[in-house]
Amino acid sequence: MTATTDTTTGIPDLYPSRGAAEALTPRQDPVVWGAPDAPGPVTPADLLSFERDGFLAIDELISEDEVAVYRNELNRLVNDPDMRADERSIVEPKSKEIRTVFEVHKISEVFARLVRDERVVGRARQILGSDVYVHQSRINVKPGFGASGFYWHSDFETWHAEDGLPRMRTVSVSIALTENYDTNGGLMIMPGSHKTFLGCAGETPKDNYKKSLQMQDAGTPSDEALTQLATQHGIKLFTGKAGSATWFDCNAMHGSGDNITPFPRSNVFIVFNSVENTAVEPFAAPVRRPEFIGARDFTPVR
Repeated sequence: MTATTDTTTGIPDLYPSRGAAEALTPRQDPVVWGAPDAPGPVTPADLLSFERDGFLAIDELISEDEVAVYRNELNRLVNDPDMRADERSIVEPKSKEIRTVFEVHKISEVFARLVRDERVVGRARQILGSDVYVHQSRINVKPGFGASGFYWHSDFETWHAEDGLPRMRTVSVSIALTENYDTNGGLMIMPGSHKTFLGCAGETPKDNYKKSLQMQDAGTPSDEALTQLATQHGIKLFTGKAGSATWFDCNAMHGSGDNITPFPRSNVFIVFNSVENTAVEPFAAPVRRPEFIGARDFTPVR
């Protein structure tokens, strides 16, 4: 695949995807955009680790008391009948229970405060080297006894193809609100995979998000490509107490398994994008996804 230029915006498509053939190409953007000695909560050693691996695990980002506050707010939202009827809620296909609630930083002042917390947004500013805004926020609920996982994917492939993010200048944080065991469907990442872009084959159907939020289809890597990446990089499974967090690069290949244990796995997930990397029109989709999934409000977090 070769880079093309969007005729509407004049912005080059550095990461072609959803074409006739799958292709692995080297990353063309920095991983850490900020200066190594920039002030903030991330140490220079941890920035180097993030650059190398594409992720940074923190044993205790928030305290036990704070976890209780956020977990109570999560429970309030998923048990609210009005929230169930809201388009921002995604339900499990089998159990019909709420699986995800999007745009929680706008729905809930409790989660809005978490987004503004310097322990959270400060790390995003350091990694991305600029002010940031929230491209996406959500709470994920993975109850025991059958909650489904999410197949291997690069978030950037979707955010580029369907939301119009031009460059890899986006970082995510997953904050555990329940304990993450090695058995209850935890996050898995291929360390170092963030330095290679996997352009997927196949076109993007209109309103693809309605299906993809329950089960990934368009933008799904082939078994052959995943085998190549996993053989080269290995797979890291993240476990930790409630209050722990994992920061990971937008292009890291990651996924999670089903949860067939009795132990729930719930987290809050926040995606920060640089204000210097705001979304344009989708690079490989007929229409934009809704704003509660891919924001068009680029107001910096303060």
